[in-house]
Order: sequence, then C-alpha cells, then structure tokens
Amino acid sequence: MTDVPSILLRLEWTSVVDIVLVSLIFYALLTLVQGTQAVQLLRGLMIIVILTVLVTSIFQLTAFNWLIRNSLPALLVAIPVVFQPELRRLLERLGRSTGGFLYMRPQDATLHQVIDLVSRASNRLGRARHGALIVLERETGLQDIIETGVRIDAEVSEPLLLTLFYPNTALHDGAAIIRRNRVVAAGCVLPLSTANGGDRQLGTRHRAALGVTESTDAIVVVVSEETGIISITHNGRIIRRLDEKRLSKVLSALYRAEFDASLPGWLQRLRRPGRRK
Repeated sequence: MTDVPSILLRLEWTSVVDIVLVSLIFYALLTLVQGTQAVQLLRGLMIIVILTVLVTSIFQLTAFNWLIRNSLPALLVAIPVVFQPELRRLLERLGRSTGGFLYMRPQDATLHQVIDLVSRASNRLGRARHGALIVLERETGLQDIIETGVRIDAEVSEPLLLTLFYPNTALHDGAAIIRRNRVVAAGCVLPLSTANGGDRQLGTRHRAALGVTESTDAIVVVVSEETGIISITHNGRIIRRLDEKRLSKVLSALYRAEFDASLPGWLQRLRRPGRRK
C-alpha cells in the first residue's frame, strides 16, 4: 500500500500551487455554468471524455485511438465556441472585480439622486401608461448600444425622462442610456433576450430589457405601455410590479450588492453588520 505521508512529504510548494490553481479553475468553471443551459452540455462532454478514456485504456483499438488523437485539436477549438457566453461572462466578472471602484458607489450622492429621479419619473410614466426603457450603465460599457440611438448628453432630470418617452415622439420607442448622472443617448436599440423568447407574457420591450442584462451588468427599468407596470431587469432576471418606493429600494439594493461583490473577501467580511463590534 502506498505510504500517503511519505508522498505528502515529497511534495514541493510549486506542486501545491499547481494543484490549487487547477482546482480553482475547475471550481470557477463549474460555478460559472451553474444554473445555465451549459450544464447539460458540460455533463454530456464529461460523459464522452470518461467513456473515451475507459475504452482506450481497456481495449487496444488502433483506428479509434488515431481518431481521438486527431480530433483533439478540433475539440480545443470547438469548446470555446460552444461555451462562448459563459467564458465571456467570466471575463466580464473578472474585469468588474478589478475595476469595481470606478463606477458609482452605494454611498454616492449622485447615485441617490439618479435613483430618486428615475423612480419618480417611472412612477409618473406608469400612471400615464407611457412605455419606457431606462438603462443604467455600470462597469460594462454600452457604447455599441449608444451608437444605435441619438446622442443627448444631458443631465438626468424628471422632465427630460418624461419628455423622451412621451407617446408619438421620435425617441419614445427606444431605450434611454444613463451614464452616471447624464442621459447620454435615447432611442437606442437593445438586443432581444433569447433565453426568455418563449415566454408569451413578455413583450418586445421586456425582452429587450432582459437581453441587454444577459450580456452586461446594466440595470434596466421597464414601464409597460399596456399595463403601466414597472419592472427591473438585472443579470437576465426580472422583478415585476414595483411602485416608486419599492423601485428605489430595489435599485439601491442592486447597486449595494454589486459593489460588495466587487470587494475583496476580507473587506466584504468587515462590511457585514454581524462582524462589527
């Protein structure tokens, strides 16, 4: 029987670092695909790999081994293509975690003012049954979406938002993009959600709001033209039936949660109320 303690004694610090790095990579990949459609793809891929290893190790199949060896380069190219959305999400998370201090923090007076103005304007738009799409840009840049609309570059105000989404005006059908405390563009075209395309209760405006949050960290406030219901989309999810007060609270909570997630682990623990003396 192999002596486990003797093996551990022969391990060098570089070997330990190597094992930890590989473990972290696999953990990050599994965490990334959790709850997504990629789970089934990854499960099928793992079954194929395990069966292939078993067959090649038990049986001496020359032609099959040749096929596997020559298919590996193609698989290395195919895997990034298949898991492109998940890999993109991972890289965006890494970028946000290293640059999370660059956008508005939960304690910013500017942020509170923008949340208050958006909440009041959305409430008035909902009561008047005026449809609206208000996109709050965060760490992920939305320049490609901004270029699809008309440049505004004006300070956020309640009258401005009400005017932009007034029916039959030139820009009321598109989305307004807010960067910090300025409306940078209006009448912008958002990508439609593909994951929620089968939900008949979601109209084009709500699918567009979900679509932009599936690939970015933006927060979108949606006002339904048919019902006047106010909703929020973030990270590919939707929260519906909000009034002015709840909308303000949800927006503040989303900003606070994202900001806390961008902090190092030790700093997150210090910020928890239960950790404070």
